[in-house]
Amino acid sequence: MQTKPFRIGTRGSPLALAQAHETRDRLMAAHALPQEMFEIVVMSTAGDRITDRALSEIGGKGLFTQELEDKLLSGDLDFAVHSSKDMPTRLPDGLVLSAYLPREDVRDAFIGRAAPTLMELPHGAVIGSSSLRRQALIRSLRPDIEVITYRGLVDTRLRKLAEGQVDATLLAYAGLRRLGKADVVTELLDPERFPPAPAQGAICIESRIDNAAVNDLLAAINHADTFAAVSCERAFLAALDGSCRTPIAGLARTEAGRIIFSGMILTPDGAKTHRVNQDGTADDAALIGAAAGEKIRAEAGTAFFDSWA
Repeated sequence: MQTKPFRIGTRGSPLALAQAHETRDRLMAAHALPQEMFEIVVMSTAGDRITDRALSEIGGKGLFTQELEDKLLSGDLDFAVHSSKDMPTRLPDGLVLSAYLPREDVRDAFIGRAAPTLMELPHGAVIGSSSLRRQALIRSLRPDIEVITYRGLVDTRLRKLAEGQVDATLLAYAGLRRLGKADVVTELLDPERFPPAPAQGAICIESRIDNAAVNDLLAAINHADTFAAVSCERAFLAALDGSCRTPIAGLARTEAGRIIFSGMILTPDGAKTHRVNQDGTADDAALIGAAAGEKIRAEAGTAFFDSWA
């Protein structure tokens, strides 16, 4: 029987802490454990420390996870809580994404200062975004708009917007809801027209494969539909070698034991796009995502991916 507190690793941003607290609270409820049985361990990652450059220039998604994963492997942490869309498709040997919490709203939120919607922005307006996917989608819909790289915590981005550094920005609606800031949104973007990043809106929990006690603990809060959907989306991403250097969108949903997936790839300038749809049984979620990735890669052709170099 566990006598010392479970150590939960997390980044120190307000959103990351909200996610860690939600995970802890769900575990307390599921196992009737007191708060004292959980210790939240805050760690700084390279992605948090380097905010003046695009992630694609400094190493991609692993910058938000490496320090936490090192501590997992050493045994200093029992498990770590992440935003699923921050996770590389390949994990270090010995680690696994063992559970997902119920998924939040997957949509992107537009926050406009110069206009309330993306399509109403004046010609030549400036949008700030750190996501290559969002940048490419904006350029596809509004090629007249200037898109600049725009990183930082949610409050930092909102402050820059209020100061007039940009005319608008886009953030994940899920994160704004978790932070109690949904009221800043001026438009919610249709996921059919403006599809989300793979795994957007989902909180995942990473642990050691060989830590049976912790994995049994986490199994009680795993949301099966979210697990299947995000596994499909991550397999699609992996089939395309997806990283922060690539504009890729993907969304899977479960319906009566089936997975229905839609994916999209874009050139960074938004001028060329390809879409793919795939479905099958939820038990084959990862296979469906991988098949969709191979299908869209073949349809797009080698030349399409040269723009991602």
